[in-house]
Amino acid sequence: MMKKKITIAAVLLVGLLTLRSAQAQTKLGPAAPVTYDNKYEVYGSLNFMNFMAGPALTRRMDFGGGEFEGTYWLTPRWGLAAEYRGEAGTTPALANAAIYGVHRPLVYMNMVLFGAQLRLAQNQYAALDLHAYAGPSHGVFDAGTAGAPPGNQQFTPTQIASFIGLYANHTAPIFALGGSVDMNRSKNWAIRLSPDLILDEFGANTREFFAISGGIIYRFPVKKK
Repeated sequence: MMKKKITIAAVLLVGLLTLRSAQAQTKLGPAAPVTYDNKYEVYGSLNFMNFMAGPALTRRMDFGGGEFEGTYWLTPRWGLAAEYRGEAGTTPALANAAIYGVHRPLVYMNMVLFGAQLRLAQNQYAALDLHAYAGPSHGVFDAGTAGAPPGNQQFTPTQIASFIGLYANHTAPIFALGGSVDMNRSKNWAIRLSPDLILDEFGANTREFFAISGGIIYRFPVKKK
């Protein structure tokens, strides 16, 4: 957990230094003033997350996928957010997986998260935010066991997943605690880098993982009266 916190803190520190240094660079900023007066913004990105797909496994897997988020800013500092994250990847399994003809089975996950954003600092060039999200996550752990050889057809994919150390398919709470650095390209467009500490409740104990996403923000312009 300490390494994950250090990584997240390092990304946010880089964002803060970007804010500081950019104040002295008048030629590199967006042409139009960035006022952060928008009420709505959307974020689309690619996402990486590590995970452990079963209670008895000792090695982690890597997820890759996409993240889509919408934020409504209640004030210039506080926003409410809702997002979807979809992830897929192949996982290590117990040593007996070869008996069932399974090698690094596919796992995928769908997450719907809700929470709040706090804008810590902002200027013409960049903004630094913190966020806390929570919501349900549905994991499908038998996707890679459905094609087991004919000799194992007396078992269902879910049973084989259990035999090789994976969770049963189910929905569990998941939490994403982190921040983001938004580097402005114009008043309405920005590039975001966002690391997270992930807490999941798929097993009997809370487990901690790391995630990071990078993508594009579009801030909807304020309609003139």
